[in-house]
Amino acid sequence: MSVKIILNGCSGRMGQVVSSLAEKNDDVLIVAGIDKVTGSKNSFPVFKDIEECDIKADVIIDFSLPEGNERLMDYAEKHSLPVVLCTTGLSEDQLERVKKASEKIAVLRSANMSLGINTLMKVLSEIAPVLSEAGFDIEIVEKHHREKKDAPSGTALALADCINSSLNDGFSYVYDRSRRSERRPSKEIGISAVRGGTIPGDHDIIFAGEDETVTISHRAYSRRIFGNGAIKAAVFLKGKDAGMYSMADVIK
Repeated sequence: MSVKIILNGCSGRMGQVVSSLAEKNDDVLIVAGIDKVTGSKNSFPVFKDIEECDIKADVIIDFSLPEGNERLMDYAEKHSLPVVLCTTGLSEDQLERVKKASEKIAVLRSANMSLGINTLMKVLSEIAPVLSEAGFDIEIVEKHHREKKDAPSGTALALADCINSSLNDGFSYVYDRSRRSERRPSKEIGISAVRGGTIPGDHDIIFAGEDETVTISHRAYSRRIFGNGAIKAAVFLKGKDAGMYSMADVIK
């Protein structure tokens, strides 16, 4: 039986990608969408406000804006619905609200839904301690389309957190060196953001040592990789106990 999904942010770029992918996937069925823009052609009813949605579902996939996060969590708790939370740029207060909600419902939160990025994080946690111990400096450069509002990307921060965690959280993050005139400290991770064109998402993790450099890159050529990941996460999350989950749980 197909997993029934409410798609929050259904009229946005990623919402439309997920809708298109779901139509070709027998494992899922989008039964309702939520979006202030309701003019898009969809095979399911679209509500402007999530509180207006009275259609039963198994999971919510959220590709909306941060402003609606509290209402989303309230609705999910009220209806005991698991949430695949793909929206980035959440504030500390909103993240705390998400954590509180996970005590009552299953929440899968990921800054990036792609299989490649989440596999990459496993690799980074293994090689970062080796290269850092050898004196390699660590830099992350991320590139996204001109419409992306948050910077650095949630994925870049997640990659930095993954590396830092493997280094006992002993490194600080630096986003701008324009006002500094000093030698680069060893225990920092530089994170740079590029915005332009229609780049879906590029991430380079650079380990720069003496006379050699190791660069690990991920290139997203289409938003479909994020949509497919979200759908896999929704199938995984159906029926799960309350708690916080990640894509690492999906790809085990």
